[in-house]
This record gives sequence, C-alpha cells and structure tokens, in this order.
Amino acid sequence: MDESFFILFKEMIWMTANALNGFLNAEQKWNHHEVTNPLSILVLNLMPTRENTEQQFLTRFSEISTDAELTFMYPQSHHFRGTSREDIERDYVCLDQIRDFHYDGLIVTGAPVETLPFNQVDYWNEIETIIDWARTHCTECLYECWAAQACLFHDFGIRKHQLISKLFGIFPADKINPASEIAQGFVGPEQLRMPQSRHTSIVLDEDDLPADLLVDVSSVETGPIILSSAKRHSTYITGHPEYSEGTLALEYYRDLYEQMPIRLPRNYFIDQDSGTVDYSWKSSSIQIYDNWTKIIEKKKVGLSI
Repeated sequence: MDESFFILFKEMIWMTANALNGFLNAEQKWNHHEVTNPLSILVLNLMPTRENTEQQFLTRFSEISTDAELTFMYPQSHHFRGTSREDIERDYVCLDQIRDFHYDGLIVTGAPVETLPFNQVDYWNEIETIIDWARTHCTECLYECWAAQACLFHDFGIRKHQLISKLFGIFPADKINPASEIAQGFVGPEQLRMPQSRHTSIVLDEDDLPADLLVDVSSVETGPIILSSAKRHSTYITGHPEYSEGTLALEYYRDLYEQMPIRLPRNYFIDQDSGTVDYSWKSSSIQIYDNWTKIIEKKKVGLSI
C-alpha cells in the first residue's frame, strides 16, 4: 500500500468508544471514559457471537477520529439460541424502549440467516419496521452483509441469489467512485479491502441501477462492495469491515469442525500452520467507519443534506 495511506492513520488521534449497555458493559469488560459531545450510535446486533461483535464494533469506533457512544439493540421478535431471553432483555434495548429517541447513526449487523427467504426470517417484519423507523430517527444508517441485502430488498426490491460456494476471505476493490464520501482517502481501489463471508449475493446490474442507488465500491470477484442512497441516508456494505484479525479463522475452523463445505479464506493466512494472518483490511475498515462518521458530522452542522 502507498506510504501516505499509513501516515494518515499514524497521525490520527484515536478517540473513545463507550458502551452504554451490552454484555461487555454489564461484565465490565470494556472501560468507560468521559467524553464530550460523542456521536450516538445504535447497533442492532443480529450476530450469534454477540460479545465478540460488541468487541469488534467498540474496537473499530475507538480507532476513528470521533468519540462515540454505542447502544446495543436486539430484535424483540427473535427466538434466541445460546442467549437467554432474560439476559438479552437485561443488557440490550428493543425498539419499543427507544422508539422516541434520535440517534446519530444506526448500524445493522449481518446475521446467519442469509440462505432463508427474507419473509421466513422470524424477525423480518420487525427489521422492516426498524428500517422505516430509522428514516426519521437516525441521521445515517449503515447495513452490513445480510442486513445490506435485506435493506436493499426492502428499499429497492433487489433480490439475492445463492452462490455455488461460499464467498470467503479478504477481497480488494477494483473500482471506487471518486465522488463517494464513504470511500474517500484511498489512493487506489486495491487499498480498500473487505472481509467477505457469505453464501448469497445481490442480483444487480450496475449499468441499470434503481433511482437514488449508487455503487461506491465494487470488485469483479465479489460484485458491489459498498452502495449508498442519499435519499434514504443509507450505506449498504456487503461484507464485514468490523471483523477483527482472527474472525475468519474462527469461522473456517468452526465450519471444518461441523463438517461444512468450506475452503481456506482467500488472501487471509500468511501461514496456516502457525495461524499467522495478513491483517490487510484493518486500515481500510478504520477509514470506512471514519468516513461514515464524518458524513454524520457534516449533516449535524448542516454542511450536507
């Protein structure tokens, strides 16, 4: 990567990310610091590895140039496995509890339900309600992996299709829209790298896009990586920029253990025997989240619409 790209992050002053609730907060596993005028970020956590996902987002938001306070949310209509209803209700919020609040940002995570038709997901109606609620209660929205596919279907009727094999690994971009706010700061497209871990992909002709939908970043191998809609103040990311260094390794060995068909993650291991990973997407992910918060800040001071 170009040296100037690393200088950008070396010179950044890392800020504070606080958890206002969640399992890490309840277990005092994430330190809380005093901050002034932080961004308020609501995270609808649909991942089964809830604590790990909290850690990933808190870590990412502690690496950007803006203070943030994260509130973790759950879908009330979901039937949980591995987490008791009592625990999730104690440490997370649901829509009914925050319906009258306003947040600077909403993030909706991926979910292990991508092979199901949308209307067969037990919380599908609630997801649609949250998407519509966020239009008037969140300055900007960010949807990742399955949530990006779900919101693109909700917003534009864009369908998904099953892939022949799992898209799994770290993939560089081939093309970046130079006018894109979410993709600023990359000297070349290949500097933007995205973790992907999915069995489905969206059905989209990039030469015939719905009105108000832009492809900001794309790859020949993966298709669109980042899309956005100004009217809906939404960003759709088809991968997992929040993933920490070892996440794909854990998923790979989990699938092997469960005797699922899985290939080695692409562009990931330097040495599989030692478990050494090429953490090549870290700078990309920090830049993307930093860009997203800058979009929010510009809107808050009236510099963009």
